[in-house]
Amino acid sequence: MGFSDHRYTVNLSILFTELPLLDRPAAAAAAGFTAVELWWPWVDSPVPERSALDLLRKAIEDAGVRLTGLNFYAGRLPGPDRGALSVPGEESAKFRANVDVVAGFAESLGCGALNALYGNRVDGVDPAEQDALALENLVLAARAADRIGATLLIEALNKPESPLYPLVSAPAAVEVVDRVNQATGLGNARFLMDLYHLSRNGEDLSQVIERYADRTGHVQIADTPGRGAPGTGTLPLEDLLDRLRKAGYEGWVGLEYKPGDGPSAENFGWLPVQARAAR
Repeated sequence: MGFSDHRYTVNLSILFTELPLLDRPAAAAAAGFTAVELWWPWVDSPVPERSALDLLRKAIEDAGVRLTGLNFYAGRLPGPDRGALSVPGEESAKFRANVDVVAGFAESLGCGALNALYGNRVDGVDPAEQDALALENLVLAARAADRIGATLLIEALNKPESPLYPLVSAPAAVEVVDRVNQATGLGNARFLMDLYHLSRNGEDLSQVIERYADRTGHVQIADTPGRGAPGTGTLPLEDLLDRLRKAGYEGWVGLEYKPGDGPSAENFGWLPVQARAAR
């Protein structure tokens, strides 16, 4: 197998960020890609003006690319916030206000995966209280995703970069997936396997793949150290993706890496042009 034997989607919130948001879908298409994904683009506005949503939708449609994944509101990313749904008060209220907005936008573009970042621990708040709030809001998100035929994704981050984020291992994230599915009975919550984050946590990625490939709804990649393109670090990404395929995973692989100092379009040399268009 190899890099050419997978379906790729470009994260436009970390790649092509040298361009305005509305220019990024066309730039991804010009680089040969047919699928894109996004963090929530309006970090200060969980409910943006309808005109902003319409303009982004038109940019994606005009570029001829498919939106394959979208994050719910999660505060400022990249940055210290790392989610909102388990944070009592204003942040979790923003998340709830955002749920139907995200679902509606995703449905309009046929997007089938919605990612909900869990949220940091907060000083002075009982972790059990935060976990109860998180489950309540994840159930809300799972039901919204189910209404549009989408998957709810739950992701583990890495402790060095997100020390207050409680889901910093594959088992921790999958445990939350199980709790959500048990609470809703829908079975549409899945694990987002980000190989960069899991490697930064020191996990045995081969074992993670063997144990959780069948529970995985989406995969994201970046090399380590540095979170650069494949081949810029030491992570055997080609081998790991082959292991995923052999374990039965046939879903999207999100390119969620930093482009470095040059233009994003110059950072895809590791992937043949003919392999960039989703098959």
